[in-house]
Amino acid sequence: MHIGKWAAVLSVFWLFLSGYLQPLLLSFGVVSVLLVLVVLKRMDAADGQAKAIASGHRIARYVFWLLGEIARSSLHVTKLVWGSSRQLSPSLAKIPAKNIPANKRVLYANSITLTPGTLSVDLEGDMVTVHALQEASIVELQSGEMENRIAGLWGKQS
Repeated sequence: MHIGKWAAVLSVFWLFLSGYLQPLLLSFGVVSVLLVLVVLKRMDAADGQAKAIASGHRIARYVFWLLGEIARSSLHVTKLVWGSSRQLSPSLAKIPAKNIPANKRVLYANSITLTPGTLSVDLEGDMVTVHALQEASIVELQSGEMENRIAGLWGKQS
């Protein structure tokens, strides 16, 4: 079942990135997706753990929330860049990720990096080292909203 989900996600992703619907290019996309599925199937057989893909309303809510956060923070960073340098307060802090399963913490670190004005510098154990253009971004991450949303994808909310 998870191979079917991966096939659908990869196909949509390929179409989204290519944007072409010509037969030759579509056949390249089909071959690309099939090649990735073969590799995925072999990886599943090698380690005995199928890499399930999250689905349903939880992942959709998270993706739309993250896109909203990216848009909101992009506008904020634009104002910071065009505004006075006195508004900048570069900060570096360790943010806990204890509520997120260990094998999913990289999603948390990547979500932080995707949000403009913040950068995940290190992921060690249950701590993510984050650099931010403003200390307020660190405080917002320490509030735990993003951590709880990611933990909620797997039904684990604090």
